[in-house]
Amino acid sequence: MPQRKKTVLITGGVGFLGSHLCDRFIHDGYKVICLDNLITGNPRNVEHLLKDKNFELVKHNISKEIRFKGPVDYVLHFASPASPVDYLNFPIPTLKVGSLGTHHALGLAKEKKARFLLASTSEVYGDPEIHPQKETYWGHVNPIGPRGVYDEAKRFAEAMTMAYHRSHKMDTKIVRIFNTYGPRMRIHDGRVVPNFIYQALHHLPLTVYGNGKQTRSFCFYLDLIEGIVRLLFSKYHEPVNIGNPVEFTILKFAHLVTHLADTKSKIIFKPLPVDDPKQRRPDITLAKRLLKWSPQVPLEVGLKETIKWFQENTEK
Repeated sequence: MPQRKKTVLITGGVGFLGSHLCDRFIHDGYKVICLDNLITGNPRNVEHLLKDKNFELVKHNISKEIRFKGPVDYVLHFASPASPVDYLNFPIPTLKVGSLGTHHALGLAKEKKARFLLASTSEVYGDPEIHPQKETYWGHVNPIGPRGVYDEAKRFAEAMTMAYHRSHKMDTKIVRIFNTYGPRMRIHDGRVVPNFIYQALHHLPLTVYGNGKQTRSFCFYLDLIEGIVRLLFSKYHEPVNIGNPVEFTILKFAHLVTHLADTKSKIIFKPLPVDDPKQRRPDITLAKRLLKWSPQVPLEVGLKETIKWFQENTEK
């Protein structure tokens, strides 16, 4: 009898990162169940996989319970609005998918005796008071601010994941994802990379909030996916930062986008949004030691590929 292909279930699998994970696991020879309610995901991201016999797209809101008859070996919980525009438009669904959705995804993994990975975020650190951010830092989050619906949903999801690990002896992983960019980002999702690229390609002024001295670090999606896969197959159960530790001011990043997009767009300044972090950079010492992982794609190289993708896909 041929050996059964192992099955990976990815919630939020139609989204930016979820769809790239679908590609990776199909490429690596797994069966993939892509679960998404399509509230923010774009079905075109997985259109090329629909004819593959090892790929299945299921429209479902993981905030509601779901059952599968067949085996599931790995559950990766990536469902959630992930940009400020989305979670400010959908605050209650964001809280539900972080709480009820995580509960249901963990319950499914428990039933199937599957390994579980939670997509958490650097937003659990809030507007950090230490820099760079280590996994041991507990964060500085405003629970009742407008961003709190996302930050606290992810913090709760981490707590529930660790509770399942301790109480049910489940094999769980938590990845804290820092700013990631690349093809398949939504052009109007409100994050700085698609914002700047859209504005540059349409010769509009690039909007910098605050004085532009706030910092971010940008990780190309291929590097991030590799880090996530390595974490999934590791023996470690506590949170791990995956991101690029090279830090840029937003103003410097804006100038880089205008240069690479070959645009004459000016830069304008607007007030900083409430609770917007002033600095954000991961300490990836743990990822380097445990996973032998560090990002490989320089920002200019990744941005060129991302800009090209937006040029070819904006109208679609």
